[in-house]
Amino acid sequence: MGLYAGIDVGSGYTKAVLLDEAGAVVGRGLTHSGADFAGAAERARDEALAEAGAELGQITACVSTGYGRTNVAFATSNRTEIDCHARGAFHHFPRAITVVDIGGQDNKVIRVDDRGRRINFNMNRKCAAGTGSFLEEIAFWLKIPLEEFSGLADRSTDPDVSLGSYCTVFAKTEILARIREGVKAEDLARAAIESVAKRVLETQIITGTVVLTGGVVAHVPRIRQILAKVLDTTVEVPPEPQHTGALGAALAARNLANS
Repeated sequence: MGLYAGIDVGSGYTKAVLLDEAGAVVGRGLTHSGADFAGAAERARDEALAEAGAELGQITACVSTGYGRTNVAFATSNRTEIDCHARGAFHHFPRAITVVDIGGQDNKVIRVDDRGRRINFNMNRKCAAGTGSFLEEIAFWLKIPLEEFSGLADRSTDPDVSLGSYCTVFAKTEILARIREGVKAEDLARAAIESVAKRVLETQIITGTVVLTGGVVAHVPRIRQILAKVLDTTVEVPPEPQHTGALGAALAARNLANS
């Protein structure tokens, strides 16, 4: 049985997806990218193979994507994150959508038509604000694990608390000042997630159904509700949102092998 692999080497995590001949997901892998992108790609691939109960020789084609896509020596080809996130999101929601991918170091807004074709895209400025790194820093300052951040925000009782600073450096100063004022950690957590959602709005005007992908929604699911409120639109989340780019790469590998 032939398999098709997609490897998404992000700045924080490397993801792998394996598809079978019918296009069904049979294995996934996830590992920290660290300083060795090539090694991370191999670890994620091997984890996906183990889950699928398959061997390396069964991989017919492999497409890499993400920040470190050129570091995947075993890939047959590579594609941009824009291409792969659009493919992966459209696979689950085959209609006109706007894909919002919030990752560790950037966020992307990709418009896709009802045939899965990319119309346009925008990325945030080269700044950690509006990304997973921003939330990781704030979780660190609030002294809570990131995996507890969303639950903490769910307990917010003061919707008027907001953060005026989008910059990660300035936000630290503002948060420390708000803590001294007695503002609760749960209200600051909710305000931080809302600031990320508002930063996405700076990228471009967003209308219609939004499909939210990336590691942030996987670890901080509260952002779905906040983004829907800020955008005043429907926000969908695919299964395993952190693996959407890797899924798109695997779909591209399948198409490549069968073309």
